[in-house]
Amino acid sequence: MIKQKITNCLWFDSEALEAAKYYVSIFKNSKILQITHYDEASSKVSGQKKGSILTVLFILDGQKFMALNGGPIFKFNEAMSLMVDCKDQKEVDYYWKKLSSGGEVVECGWLKDKYGVSWQVVPTELNKLISSKNKVKSERAMQAMIKMKKLDINIIKKAYNQK
Repeated sequence: MIKQKITNCLWFDSEALEAAKYYVSIFKNSKILQITHYDEASSKVSGQKKGSILTVLFILDGQKFMALNGGPIFKFNEAMSLMVDCKDQKEVDYYWKKLSSGGEVVECGWLKDKYGVSWQVVPTELNKLISSKNKVKSERAMQAMIKMKKLDINIIKKAYNQK
């Protein structure tokens, strides 16, 4: 088991297992670890059906997550997102395609998946370009990035290196 002090808990209406299986299918080194069910006491408190899935503990590429079926009380929003650090454009394209399928593309590398979870699919190199000490170059990179939905690191690098 992964020793991890902090674990993200994602609140779903009733799709915790479905979402966990979906995410595990996308990321390497991933698996479902444990599924718990509502018992008599937790069912009474929550209003959820006894025996239905309460939580799903799972790992995505070595990072532990908890999915909770808590009902329709809370919804995901962009105030919390999961960022996928991509080594190259091929990875950006892969995760963008998988995670945006059935969801909504937003801007600047952000998307919402089909469950409403917000993701940022970002090339590792981006931060170096937009935080460069050369303010003119970093501003050009930022200007290129903010016009995009799915990020294209080659276009951003071209803008950065422009003369």
